[in-house]
Amino acid sequence: METKPTKVKVRPNAKRTALLGAMFLMATSAIGPGFITQTTVFTVQLGAAFAFAILVSILVDIAVQMNVWRIIGVSGLRAQTLGNKVLPGAGWLLAGLVFIGGLVFNIGNIAGTGLGMNAMLGMDTKVGGAISAAVAIFIFLSKKAGLALDRIVVALGAIMILLMLYVAISAAPPVGEALKNTVMPEQVDFLTITTLIGGTVGGYITYAGAHRLLDSGTTGPGHVKDITKVSLLGIIVTGVMRMLLFLAILGVVASGVTLAGDNLAADAFYHAAGEIGLRMFGIVFWAAALTSVIGAAYTSVSFITTPATKDRTRSLLTVAFIAVCTVAFLLLGQAPQTLLVFAGAFNGLILPLGFGILLWAAWRRRDLLNGYDYPKWLLIIGVLSWALTLFLGWNSLSGLAALWQ
Repeated sequence: METKPTKVKVRPNAKRTALLGAMFLMATSAIGPGFITQTTVFTVQLGAAFAFAILVSILVDIAVQMNVWRIIGVSGLRAQTLGNKVLPGAGWLLAGLVFIGGLVFNIGNIAGTGLGMNAMLGMDTKVGGAISAAVAIFIFLSKKAGLALDRIVVALGAIMILLMLYVAISAAPPVGEALKNTVMPEQVDFLTITTLIGGTVGGYITYAGAHRLLDSGTTGPGHVKDITKVSLLGIIVTGVMRMLLFLAILGVVASGVTLAGDNLAADAFYHAAGEIGLRMFGIVFWAAALTSVIGAAYTSVSFITTPATKDRTRSLLTVAFIAVCTVAFLLLGQAPQTLLVFAGAFNGLILPLGFGILLWAAWRRRDLLNGYDYPKWLLIIGVLSWALTLFLGWNSLSGLAALWQ
């Protein structure tokens, strides 16, 4: 049985690094190859009206993550342990869904690093994927894996934002039109909004930052202020990245360019900033995929270990997780489409299941939150958001049905 972690005293600088690491781990886990592809496709389809979908998805993401981070952070318990305490066996079901989904999606993430290396350096995708996986493995083999993890996700997150800012400015998007559509959209596509929400806080992404926060020792009612601030900033970082990517693509589309081909995002970067834009796309895509590899591996393993697990053992399990995904990628060339559909359906089911368990703990199990008086307003917006996740979960069942067609 998992026990509550002992409180760890950390120096101010170490604490700041840990908080930044948790924030960027969640944000960069959300910003993966699928994030870039989705944003590009929806911008091409909806134009400036996509701004409204981004705004709504960010608001729902904030409601979800503020609740998830606070409940896990205040309790000092991982999601699967809370689940088992609320309903015996529910935590193990959640852990199984997260682990299997993370395993399959990580094959796709490694494939994404290969595509990024190809756009950046013209490297063969399999070679690029293998090298990128080796980089991720090296991080977890480091003697100070936790510190290395925090620093690398912060650095890569900052690089992605700066490069996206450059490309967005170069594309000269119609900012006024985008701002107008943010609050007065010409078109509202509810399916697009739910897809964005599922892609940003679905599956393992929901718990990536919160579990990292636990491992850093930032737990208990006394850390509510830090937990709230970091959870908000993590979603804001994700939202800023999506908005910058949206503006970059919108600028290209608004200029009259017709994006076509298998990689719309790469095409848009090329039209926005020429050859250097294409290389920048490679860097952004590679960084997005690599941080997602790291986030998926770290979070998935956190669901099959406990605070009592030695750091070295946890790191070796994470390395094995990445290695298995890499071998599968090298043998298959990419994540099989059927498995991705299956994992996508899993992600849709994980969100309402896990989120519902956490909200119940906040509402009815104050003993699990160290006697903390959970804010009613936060619980109410959490329940409203949970209702929307049920819709997402129902939609995800069509993904499972597709496997039998």
